[in-house]
Amino acid sequence: MSTPHWTLRALRVVVPLHVVALLFQAVTAGLLLSEPGGRAAHMASAVVLAVVGVLHLAAAILAWRSGGAPVAYVAPAALLMVATVVVSILGVTHVKTLHVPLGVMMFGTGVLQLTRVGYAWGGRRSERGQTYSRSSGSSSPNFGR
Repeated sequence: MSTPHWTLRALRVVVPLHVVALLFQAVTAGLLLSEPGGRAAHMASAVVLAVVGVLHLAAAILAWRSGGAPVAYVAPAALLMVATVVVSILGVTHVKTLHVPLGVMMFGTGVLQLTRVGYAWGGRRSERGQTYSRSSGSSSPNFGR
């Protein structure tokens, strides 16, 4: 098995950070409702989320352009970046009826991206130790292909 390209390794680092930032955003939303300083924490975590979102999108594009990852990793990263901007605008304008559900959908998209990138980490192993390729769509053993 070959060593993954540095851009794919970077994507594998950034995607879990993005999911953690999305989860932390939900935690600070709870603080917003229960603590006097919750608004500042929620806004600060939104800035962190935006920065990590830009890093995620950049890593996905670099991994795709270098041939280290499929183009399918770029669309969720771009979707999350656009959603981050939209959710931020909705939050600042206090449109909670759209802000909250869209934030939940962002977390789901982040987890989906995490599982997709996670399966690219070398395939899935059976009980007998054979590696099966998730990308080929078949369940036949991947013997060095």
